[in-house]
Amino acid sequence: MAKTEFETRSQTDFFELTTKKLDVGAIMRRVVPAECGATVVLDGYVRQWTSGKETLYLVYEAYEAMALPEMKKLSAAAREQFEITHIGIVHRLGRLEIGETSVVIAVAAPHRKAAFSACEWLIMELKRTVPIWKKEFYADGSAWMKGENTPAAEHGS
Repeated sequence: MAKTEFETRSQTDFFELTTKKLDVGAIMRRVVPAECGATVVLDGYVRQWTSGKETLYLVYEAYEAMALPEMKKLSAAAREQFEITHIGIVHRLGRLEIGETSVVIAVAAPHRKAAFSACEWLIMELKRTVPIWKKEFYADGSAWMKGENTPAAEHGS
């Protein structure tokens, strides 16, 4: 694993930060146990327009030493709230172009409702609590850095 990649895993969960392109299908397959009836996957990718401004690309940075332990805490908290069996969270770092996947969250559960609810909760909490930041670069030459706990992060941007 390259110096820019970080990973932690348990028997049923895994959490990664990487500069490599994300393979959504491969990540999903890592959380598909035979005992489950549903796997829900969030494929978050770079969109072309943000609040009416054309986006050229994004740059993601993280405080790696804290990000993975925070992801692990989210996993534990999700398990307390939802009946789920497996969780995978992978976030890309570095420069990402329009259409490239920035984050994948995969959740397996015996039933789909728990998987959907847990996946939504995990992305909202990831954006709120995990030290990962993005800087957006726009076609008009401007740039904006989005930190955690911003109104945009709280409303699903």
